Amino acid sequence: MVQLVGSLRKELADSLSSCKVLVVGAGGIGCELLKNLVLTGFKNIDVIDLDTIDVSNLNRQFLFQKKHVGKSKAQVAQESALQFCPSANITAYHDSIMNPDYNVEFFRKFMLVMNALDNRAARNHVNRMCLAADIPLIESGTAGYLGQVTVIKKGMTECYECQPKPAQKTFPGCTIRNTPSEPIHCIVWAKYLFNQLFGEEDADQEVSPDTADPEAAWNPEDTAARATASEQDGDIRRVSTKEWARSTGYDPVKLFNKLFKDDIMYLLTMDKLWKKRKAPAPLDWQQLENSAHPQEESPATSGLKDQQVLDVWGYCRLFRHSVETLRAQLQEKGEGAELVWDKDDPPAMDFVTAAANLRMNIFSMNMKSRFDVKSMAGNIIPAIATTNAVIAGLIVLEGLKILSGELESCRTIFLNKCPNLRKKLLVPCILDKPSPNCYVCASKPEVTVKVNVQKTTVLCLQDKILKERFGMVAPDVQIEDGKGTILISSEEGETETNNNKFLSDFGIRNGSRLQSDDFLQDYTLLINVLHTEELERDVEFEVVGEAPDKAPPPQTNQEEVNSITNGNKDSAQPSTSSKAAADDDDIMIVDSDEEVGAPSSSAAPPSATKRKHREDSETGETSTKRPRTDQSAAATAADNDEDDDIIALD
Repeated sequence: MVQLVGSLRKELADSLSSCKVLVVGAGGIGCELLKNLVLTGFKNIDVIDLDTIDVSNLNRQFLFQKKHVGKSKAQVAQESALQFCPSANITAYHDSIMNPDYNVEFFRKFMLVMNALDNRAARNHVNRMCLAADIPLIESGTAGYLGQVTVIKKGMTECYECQPKPAQKTFPGCTIRNTPSEPIHCIVWAKYLFNQLFGEEDADQEVSPDTADPEAAWNPEDTAARATASEQDGDIRRVSTKEWARSTGYDPVKLFNKLFKDDIMYLLTMDKLWKKRKAPAPLDWQQLENSAHPQEESPATSGLKDQQVLDVWGYCRLFRHSVETLRAQLQEKGEGAELVWDKDDPPAMDFVTAAANLRMNIFSMNMKSRFDVKSMAGNIIPAIATTNAVIAGLIVLEGLKILSGELESCRTIFLNKCPNLRKKLLVPCILDKPSPNCYVCASKPEVTVKVNVQKTTVLCLQDKILKERFGMVAPDVQIEDGKGTILISSEEGETETNNNKFLSDFGIRNGSRLQSDDFLQDYTLLINVLHTEELERDVEFEVVGEAPDKAPPPQTNQEEVNSITNGNKDSAQPSTSSKAAADDDDIMIVDSDEEVGAPSSSAAPPSATKRKHREDSETGETSTKRPRTDQSAAATAADNDEDDDIIALD
């Protein structure tokens, strides 16, 4: 006779009380997961999260209360969970999981790792650490009403990086700076402007007119036109935006006229830009002020304050007020201080809202409310508490299967928005086998990268290719040239003199091979260099043989076209075999009225994934896995901000 402890077999209940579990993330999913774990009988839990509690978290992260705002999420989650089960042993870390202290040996202490993360870089890292430690990982994510849970086990299933993820959506620099045509272009520009004025300057995020715009096609001999433009626009010079702003004392009116009058007049001199599009209309502070009644406030409209759209003078006043507030914050921090843009920081959000709307007006777009600007600035959709709860419950169920020794019965499970007669609420799919071409979990990870070795610096190789694209934390690189030349060292100061040198300076040419090791991740990657001089403008490199940036066009149903990119950032519609298996699975509990779309007849052809030099951090991320039910929107969930009141969506 089977002995039960509660609803669990005694052997399984004993296993829960003795096994050690790591929960990475204590936000939307993490809070629900921690509560579920202690109530299920897990006794030894470590939880790690770098974030602190914000008031916007309180609508769904129910382990937190208003009195906890500003405190560590991990530590408060630990204290709150212990109230459900005081006998549990919960250890909290207010830290980043990517800290070198949490090495492979740290991961080997656990029988299970459960992800409740909000960004791709951390997911990549935990994936690699679990592979190196040979520990099962349960990955998850949500996006609004959609969500996903999947299990990753070395040698048995796909890892998180088996399927290539498309690069984040980017906008050409010349579009942002010269010819915005959509509100998001203006919002990206305004965020760049915030960093240029108050934060860390980045040459890739310049906001001044782009004189190198090929569409403008300046006549090199037309020096008179350039001189005239320079006189008209206040002699725009290529100097640090922050330096210029400081020289004015961050005067809001001078900033306004520079950004919304002088720079726009300069753009108008590039007359070829405006032959087929409507020319921008500069704004002048004095004229706007004179046309506004001295006592006039922006007219009130119905609805919540954040959902109101002001008039132009209203956004002028908001711009002035936000600049004055941010200037005071800089002065309070002291000389050399920098501010960090945060959508939940009112002055920073006011600045971006005002600047973006003024630019929208200049380029004849309908202006947006603060709520809309905030949504687009953070690529966000509302987080749904019930979605997090369902996904957290599914994580625990998959964990129970693993601890019962039933790994073969684990599934990737997709949560649909709403069930009806033909479509399921929960769609389980058989776990895919590891990809033989995966550059992470293959027996000998190897990639081919197209670069111009005469223009690509060692620093670009380190930061853009190895760290940003291939997810390494502290890479060491040597050239396979028979000499073992060290190109990059993770030891501080050892190879810094190489940073600004070109790859060709070290004899790297077409066909060269580089070996990159990340000892923290216990990960080695061989890189085949393919020299080319034919990369597109603003493209620094291409990874050869990857899936295209866009998922294969799914089914004809428009709702499915807009469906989720799951918690793995993989768009996955059950294949024929997966669907058949899902239909037999008892976890598929509710039917729906929409048919599961038929999978594409063939996978999308491989192609190089192009990495833009100016990558737009404002947009979310998605990736392709396999066609799937109603999930084009939950697949983005993997990179979603579980710890925020809003979740990133591509």
